[in-house]
Amino acid sequence: MVRVRARFGLIAVASLGLLLSACSGSGSVTTSTNGGGTPVRGGTLYMLGTGDVDYMDPNISYYPTGYLGLRMWSRQLLTYPAIPGKTTNAVADLATAVPTVANGGISPDGLTYKLTIRTGAMWNTEPARQVTAADMVRGLKRACNPVTPFGGLSDFEALIVGYQAFCTGFAKVPPNVASIKSYIDSHNIPGLSVDPSDPLTVVFKLTHPATYFVNQLAMPVFSPAPVEFLNYLPASAALAQHTLSDGPYEIQSYVPAQKIVFVRNPAWKASSDPVRKAYVNEIVVTETGNQTSIQQELETNTPSADMGFNQNVPTAAIPQLLAAKNPNLVLGPTFYTLPSIFFNEASPNNDHALANKVVRQALEYGISRSDLIQDEGGPKVSPPVTQPLPPGIFGSHPMNLYPYDPQKAKQLLASAVPGGHLNLKLIYQSDVDYNVKMFQTLQFDLAKIGVTVTGVGVPSSGYTSKYLSVPSVAKSGVWDMALAIEGPDWYGNGALSMLAPVFGGAPAFPPNGINYWFYNDPVTNKLIQQATVAKTVAQSTPLWAAADTQVMKDAAVFPITSPLAANYHSSAVQNAVYMPVYLQFDPTNVWLRP
Repeated sequence: MVRVRARFGLIAVASLGLLLSACSGSGSVTTSTNGGGTPVRGGTLYMLGTGDVDYMDPNISYYPTGYLGLRMWSRQLLTYPAIPGKTTNAVADLATAVPTVANGGISPDGLTYKLTIRTGAMWNTEPARQVTAADMVRGLKRACNPVTPFGGLSDFEALIVGYQAFCTGFAKVPPNVASIKSYIDSHNIPGLSVDPSDPLTVVFKLTHPATYFVNQLAMPVFSPAPVEFLNYLPASAALAQHTLSDGPYEIQSYVPAQKIVFVRNPAWKASSDPVRKAYVNEIVVTETGNQTSIQQELETNTPSADMGFNQNVPTAAIPQLLAAKNPNLVLGPTFYTLPSIFFNEASPNNDHALANKVVRQALEYGISRSDLIQDEGGPKVSPPVTQPLPPGIFGSHPMNLYPYDPQKAKQLLASAVPGGHLNLKLIYQSDVDYNVKMFQTLQFDLAKIGVTVTGVGVPSSGYTSKYLSVPSVAKSGVWDMALAIEGPDWYGNGALSMLAPVFGGAPAFPPNGINYWFYNDPVTNKLIQQATVAKTVAQSTPLWAAADTQVMKDAAVFPITSPLAANYHSSAVQNAVYMPVYLQFDPTNVWLRP
């Protein structure tokens, strides 16, 4: 999966192996497996993958696999627990509590947040050293460095008082260790500080009330950084070889794209970590496998194969596993719309026809969602969605404004386009199997209403960087429709991370944003703004729902499905809890059957 960096949660898939696109047989959502019995400590957990993490840097990593790697050795203020049914509910990690108005963590006006770091949370330095609020401040400063900034900065850059100005200045700093260290040490952020009365309490001051800020704090970017990290460029290979850990494991060795070995961190105290049980002694990640062979090793209980790392069950293996009701197979929600069809409103083709809402509505009626879902495994494993916000995100609500109706599509098209015919170009990833199938399905379905679809198949490696994110490409008519994916940067109250950057009008236009389709509606913009600054969740949720509805009324996008992720573990693994944030099981909470 290739996630578009620098703006929120829009992603494009480069490998369907990451997510389930399997059979059309019966299946059901499960989130964990547990053989029962008393947890066992000890042993080595072997995880097999087909590639590497994005970065060994908690303030920069922005991908599910990177987040999975961090779970072992890096902690953040809040995180997600490996508890079935609660895996998307933020809980306290380094912080002593989730801040609320009632516990004094949030000021009555919603503008000040205070979080205190647990006593006993230690860096694995010699000697071990307490993690402090100053480390937390340093970590977030590093996130907007001029070398490799965190991809989701726009989630909170304008929200924390003074942070945007700090980042603007930081971008002008020479990209070397000395200059970066000097800037971080000499520049403060008014909205990010250490409480003068307590070196373990970090204070955030916001530019406006934000009901979602607590949810944002569960992102790994809100992790502390020890002062030693300033001796290396952020996200660099050198830093990856000199990490310090405050989690239950430390990195014993790391050979990029080949192998990672995690061993117990002697500085970690179980009493300071309510989230990770750390039952196994060692975690060995091998990154040089292929999807088919990994699945075979897991199913045959090969001693050196326990769980996947960054890959899921191959398409061909799923029907048999489902039919056999294999207890080691877990299907879990992704919270992605994977994919959706976006309409390029800036395209000059067909005399700028896609700028006309009626034309887009005609296409909505003329596309068969059920046909496209068959290309991705059928409704049992790829349930349909008819709105931009997937289930599980506040404001999401089913609404089928455009039930499949070719006759109505033809009528609308005839009323809006001379001759009732269009020639449209669909851009898709030519090396992704389901993309190819969907292109063919769209060709067939839209031909019924007088629309000729021509494919623009491009490799995944340049799909975003060379096409979607380049404004001139869209404006010159290289493509009219695009297959792309949305996913939240955080769960629950996460509609901001899906609607603002993708449908938020001119401020989200590329190259600064990911509104690659140039959708700009004043009603939607106002609803997003109102929801963003709402003082309570009760106020913001209906506003997000209204914005979600308005996007569909404007026919800006054709959502298709929010599929399930298929994961498998060996019979030795107990307490395998699927975590949507990693699209994989949580390795810090499994134990091994002797």
